[in-house]
Amino acid sequence: MQSPEARTAETPTQLYLALAAFADEVVGTLARLFAYVGALALFAILALAALNQLPDMRDDEPATRPGWTVADRSHPAFAVSRLDSSDKTASYTILRHPEGGRRDVMRWAGEADKPVAELEIYREGGEFDVARPAAADLAIQMGLGSATPLEQAGLIDTKFGPVALFRPVGMDKAAPSCLGYLKRNEEPALQISGFSCQGDTLPARRAAVACLLNRLTLLASGNEPKLAEFFAHAELKRRACEGAAASDWLLGAANAQLRGAL
Repeated sequence: MQSPEARTAETPTQLYLALAAFADEVVGTLARLFAYVGALALFAILALAALNQLPDMRDDEPATRPGWTVADRSHPAFAVSRLDSSDKTASYTILRHPEGGRRDVMRWAGEADKPVAELEIYREGGEFDVARPAAADLAIQMGLGSATPLEQAGLIDTKFGPVALFRPVGMDKAAPSCLGYLKRNEEPALQISGFSCQGDTLPARRAAVACLLNRLTLLASGNEPKLAEFFAHAELKRRACEGAAASDWLLGAANAQLRGAL
């Protein structure tokens, strides 16, 4: 039978062994937890690396503008007055950028949903790159490849002033292609661009672009009084579409060379 002194001596020893065992269990648990978290972090890094490679593996998909999203809840700010009941807008899409930019895009389609015309009003935000050429995305808007070279096709006169025209390089003048157009404005900062395939001859297609732009109207300017003023001044110079061919005043038989920066 143990003496009281021996039992007293064993009590601290048992307590020490119990604490040591508990400490070992805690250390083991923490080690397993760190290993688990490290494995999750490794899988996350591998997943992000794989996602970054996805655009390179999907070259067949159409190019999209990074950062732009469809704003389904925004209301149309522009309209194009109709000439007759058959002239219908196929779609109206609004895109917004987190840095403040907005694009209002109107598209028209003919038989078999073939694109006939497009009109885009781009109100610039903080995302606008001043070093990027103004016509850099025009070929994509026209349904052509991003590397398709465009050449100047002269200027037309509209209620917004002179508008530059473009067409693919090397197109046969006897069989005119769709015409792209571009108009930049500094104050307010906006860009009007798009294309038109209407008309059987080059003069007719130039006139169709002029008519389309002359029919563009502002529905709501929001908190942009300079935008409202810009369209109000433009309306004072608006011409009827019947005289659109006569507005082709800078072209004639040969294409005029564009002057100044776009």
